[in-house]
Order: sequence, then C-alpha cells, then structure tokens
Amino acid sequence: FPYQTVTGSFAKVIHGLNANQLTDQVIQRSKRMILDTLGVGLLGTSTEVCHKVTRYSKIYSSDLSSTIWGHLDFRLPPLYAAFVNGVAVHSMDFDDTWHPATHPSGAVLPAVIALLEAFPQKKKISGLDLLLAFNVGIEVQGRLLHFSREARNIPKRY
Repeated sequence: FPYQTVTGSFAKVIHGLNANQLTDQVIQRSKRMILDTLGVGLLGTSTEVCHKVTRYSKIYSSDLSSTIWGHLDFRLPPLYAAFVNGVAVHSMDFDDTWHPATHPSGAVLPAVIALLEAFPQKKKISGLDLLLAFNVGIEVQGRLLHFSREARNIPKRY
C-alpha cells in the first residue's frame, strides 16, 4: 500500500521496536536518566505542589493501583499515580531537558512505572522491557514535539 499517513508510519516504526535494538550506549544512558528522574522525583515529593496533587488525587480509587513515590501506604490508579509522580519529578525543575525545550523523562518514566505496576503479577516485565518502554516513550515524546509547529519557536517566545 503506497499511501500511508504520518501517524500510521510512526505507529508502525514504534510497534516494530524491540529490546534487541537497544545498544549498550542507549541502555547505559537510559539507566542514568531513570536514576536521575527517580532522584529528583523523590526530592520533589516534599514540595507543596506535590502535596496538593497528592491530596487532590486521594479521592480516586481503583482495584488497579500503582505506587506514589515516597509513600509506602498510599497507592492510586495508574493514571493518577503517573500524574502525582510526574508532578513530583518536575516540581523542582531539576529534571532532564533537551531542545526543543522539553523534559522527557519526567513525562515518560512515571507513566511507564505506573503502567508496569498495574500489570498482573503473573505477567513478568523484565528490566529490558522497562528500558524499551522508557525509550519508546522518549522517542514518541521527542518526535511529537519535533513535529509540532508551536514547539519550534519556544526559545524565541521567552
């Protein structure tokens, strides 16, 4: 089929990725990005904005639940856990960045971890699966930003 949409082409590439395509360099950089993101996220759990979204999110409950970083006794549905943890990561503005201006790991890692935690216990997710999901998320986020006309002139708008 010669005609394919940009979205269809993009989805086909993303769907075709697998852990064998992760190079040693990508794996090492990803581990560093993940460790850094967890660190700033844990630090961010002490911020006022994180306390506010945590309190707000307590009204939601579900059988599926994921960890809220820094809280051993509090879990939320994956959507809200990703939201609260993402706010924690970005709340002090120490999370990683690239150009055009974006914070890739703070958006991707909380979502990936929340989803992985929500999987049934019998479905084991390997460390390489986590790294693949993280890198696919970073790639999708970066390409969507790259495709965005609004993002191209961010430095000129400030």
